[in-house]
Amino acid sequence: MNLTFGPIPSRRFGMSLGIDLSANTKQCNFDCLYCELAPAKTVDKQTYSSNINDIVEQVKISLQNHSNIDVITFTANGEPTLYPYLSELIDEIDKIKGDIKTLILSNGANIYEPKIQETLSKIDIVKLSLDCISTQCFKKLDRTHSSVDCSKILDGILEFKAKFHPTLIIEILFVKNINDKQEEIKLLVDAIDQISPNRLDIGTIDRPPAYDVKPLSFEELESIANQFKNQNITIAYKHRPKSLQKYTKDEIITLLKRRPLTKDDIDNTFDQSSKDILNMLLNDNKISLINKSGVEFYKFEK
Repeated sequence: MNLTFGPIPSRRFGMSLGIDLSANTKQCNFDCLYCELAPAKTVDKQTYSSNINDIVEQVKISLQNHSNIDVITFTANGEPTLYPYLSELIDEIDKIKGDIKTLILSNGANIYEPKIQETLSKIDIVKLSLDCISTQCFKKLDRTHSSVDCSKILDGILEFKAKFHPTLIIEILFVKNINDKQEEIKLLVDAIDQISPNRLDIGTIDRPPAYDVKPLSFEELESIANQFKNQNITIAYKHRPKSLQKYTKDEIITLLKRRPLTKDDIDNTFDQSSKDILNMLLNDNKISLINKSGVEFYKFEK
């Protein structure tokens, strides 16, 4: 059984070697409407778990065969934190990974549990989903298992960040007519202000979903992104429209004061003269180019 996959290129993390902690079947405490996997009954623990030694051996082989790996990613056909030996596996991977970063892609459902917090604190980059704040929205969109206490998730994230100071990325996936309502967006904006993650990734459905739900347009995502102030935001959109505009120096500064822009943002919206002004501002130290977990942002210097 293949317990690892890749390495595959990731626009946000470089070359990623994936470890699938539920390789033979979906095992998740969410059954999200937008999931690309087939619908499945939610669980609060794995009924089948791969052997640690088997995983480590496959990772060793990949490390021997590939010299360009940037991150080792703990993921799953489901939720990776349900893997009962995750803490021990992280320790074993740390012994062989060298300078390669570790990354986990988690739905964040059990981040309020002390044992999970301790385990995730050993990973270099922690990426948590946070699609909703209200319990009603969580249950409608993410379709949580009965053991998940949605009301504790935000507090759990805040506690985790305060105690362990991780490189923390929050991902929000927006679904038409569910969490794109203004009252839900307001709750998310307030929550992200409190969390202040290293990076915020927002997106929408871009693969066939498990249920009959619809994506947002890029323009709708961009409008939502502009409501988050002073956050390092990436917008994931499969066929992002390109519309080159001419901006003055003052307009560029105003844009960057609203939120930092990625190189993708610049390439898709700035014409050449605007890029020249941007580089001038960079050379004059009016703005800076910062790297947040593999993504570079142009940011206004106050």
